[in-house]
Amino acid sequence: MDADLWEKVLSPDNEYRRQLIDQVVSTALPESKSPEQVSAAVKAFMTADLPHELIELLEKIVLQNSAFSGNFNLQNLLILTAIKADPSRVMDYINRLDNFDGPAVGDVAVEAQLYEEAFAIFKKFNLNVQAVNVLLDNIQSIERAVEFAFRVEEDAVWSQVAKAQLREGLVSDAIESFIRADDATQFLDVIRAAENANVYHDLVKYLLMVRQKTKEPKVDSELIYAYAKIDRLGDIEEFILMPNVANLQSVGDRLYDEALYEAAKIIFAFISNWAKLACTLVKLRQFQGAVDAARKANSSKTWKEVCFACVDAEEFRLAQICGLNIIIQVDDLEEVSDYYQNRGCFNELISLMESGLGLERAHMGIFTELGVLYARYRPEKLMEHIKLFSTRLNIPKLIRVCDEQQHWKELTYLYIQYDEFDNAATTIMNHSPEAWDHMQFKDVAVKVANVELYYKAVHFYLQEHPDLINDLLNVLALRVDHTRVVDIMRKAGHLHLVKPYMVAVQSTNVAAVNEALNGIYVEEEDYDRLRESIDMHDNFDQIGLAQKVEKHELLEMRRIAAYIYKKAGRWKQSIALSKKDNLYKDAMETCSQSGDRELAEELLVYFIEQKKKECFASCLFVCYDLIRPDVVLELAWMNNMIDFAFPYLLQFIREYTGKVDELVRDKIESLKETKAKEEEEKDVVKQQNMYAQLLPLALPAPPMPGMGGAGMGGGFAAPPPMGGMGMPPMPPFGMPPMGTY
Repeated sequence: MDADLWEKVLSPDNEYRRQLIDQVVSTALPESKSPEQVSAAVKAFMTADLPHELIELLEKIVLQNSAFSGNFNLQNLLILTAIKADPSRVMDYINRLDNFDGPAVGDVAVEAQLYEEAFAIFKKFNLNVQAVNVLLDNIQSIERAVEFAFRVEEDAVWSQVAKAQLREGLVSDAIESFIRADDATQFLDVIRAAENANVYHDLVKYLLMVRQKTKEPKVDSELIYAYAKIDRLGDIEEFILMPNVANLQSVGDRLYDEALYEAAKIIFAFISNWAKLACTLVKLRQFQGAVDAARKANSSKTWKEVCFACVDAEEFRLAQICGLNIIIQVDDLEEVSDYYQNRGCFNELISLMESGLGLERAHMGIFTELGVLYARYRPEKLMEHIKLFSTRLNIPKLIRVCDEQQHWKELTYLYIQYDEFDNAATTIMNHSPEAWDHMQFKDVAVKVANVELYYKAVHFYLQEHPDLINDLLNVLALRVDHTRVVDIMRKAGHLHLVKPYMVAVQSTNVAAVNEALNGIYVEEEDYDRLRESIDMHDNFDQIGLAQKVEKHELLEMRRIAAYIYKKAGRWKQSIALSKKDNLYKDAMETCSQSGDRELAEELLVYFIEQKKKECFASCLFVCYDLIRPDVVLELAWMNNMIDFAFPYLLQFIREYTGKVDELVRDKIESLKETKAKEEEEKDVVKQQNMYAQLLPLALPAPPMPGMGGAGMGGGFAAPPPMGGMGMPPMPPFGMPPMGTY
């Protein structure tokens, strides 16, 4: 439940993150009974921005009959996460789960454009109005909406269907639906639509229904107008005679429609119809008055009409006043922007949007639209704008515009902010004169998902920034295949360029890296580094390297060849190279390590042939264990080198004398031990014989003939004395008294 530990193990840099997630999903949380533990894990996955893994986790908890299957918050979170990360699963979750916040989740689904799923949620929770709104506003299927309305038969549903039909111009159907809904609230729209469609017979039916629910001057006035349009003059006369609330509004509308603007202005001003008054003043090109009227009307439609009229009249100061009241509505922002741009008023539109940034109700659309305008018309201000407001921009939209306008540096920055590192890296490399920055590219390179981009980056730096290629490779060292990098550089003929990188990664003991570095050391005649490389990293073609340097003009290089042969067990080749370069000490050490008596004795003969008496004496001690003393004595005597062999012979005699003395001591001790064992065995045998003689005397004697019971009452007679043994008679039935013998 440690948030810091969760953050550490769920970091993308953790190579075991996937295994950990699998264990958490499959074992840890399904077995947990603690809500706090589940909450901590879920929060950690959300914090780490792992939506797909979070879905796996929540599926395991919610869908597989765990202790938290019915948890309200977890069900909400599962569906909301799926909406964001994997919309294909949402419908299945809706059908399988019951304990979630239907209204809220449905609204989120609508925002995510998952309209069928939203409809299913609202329908499941009997939120029929919201359901029909999805059909109408999002799915845009009036036929399904009508079918749904017939199924539920709710006034509010019919009302929404009617509004949609009205918006789509199905006026007769809309009026019928309004009548079914018994909805008199939309009479203005119905009247307007009916007039446009010239369906005044239907309008009369609707207005008669409306009059039963409300007493509106507009209704009565339009009813009069409708009667007039269908030539029911008698009905008009009858209606006027009845109590009604008709007023000058209807008259003013007719006057406006007939373009009698001066008269309409007086009427609308008198009845305080500011919206109509503003429109009328626009027609009269009295723009300041129109703005004042629009401010009182405070209607989006009115503001737009006045604003657009001011733009057409090039009254941009007044147009900006109107525009600031329009752009705070997300739906109207694009319309205003298009209107300005279509008329070439780019600077004025940018000024309007810049003013809109300071509004209390400023939203993401304003910041994004200003970024789009900068990209198209003022690119020098684009980067500053993006950096200042990166969290308040619709980045995907701005990415498309920057790509179209070829603002590569800004496009790269947006990709990075949107975590699309592959696209960022590709953009930098494809448009490097404008987009490339070394520190930025390094940060991006380590986060890309496509491995091939690593090697594309290597080619890119090799061509355009070879002086920085080692810095890049050091950053990518844990991600790239070192063999492939070496191959790339070898084919390009620039292995020396990445020597620092290869030195840094040589600890991985990759054959390609070792061989490349060894080759460079040979070329540079750096025998110290070459020997160090050979000793510490053995994964390379040892024989090939030895063959390469055994004929090198530098002595130390040839010595390394002998050293490699020695390490590879090719003793003869190593000794031959050492003898060739008069490296007698190396030759002796190689013979000693080989353990080959024949090689050692051959080396002795070689020293004798070369008149190297001191080397002869040295070899006797270096290869002491391998050389036979008779051979030494023979060679020394035949070549008059007894003096040089004498130290060896003394050592040999001393060693063997010690061994003989030790053997003699061992023999004497062995004889003593044998004699002691024999004496001990004799004592044991003697004791056994003595006890064997005493045993018969301890047993009772058998009855003798003539020993009946006469005069003894059947008793035993005493045995005859054992005078022949010089011993006193034994008492009957008993052992002899102690001390008798």
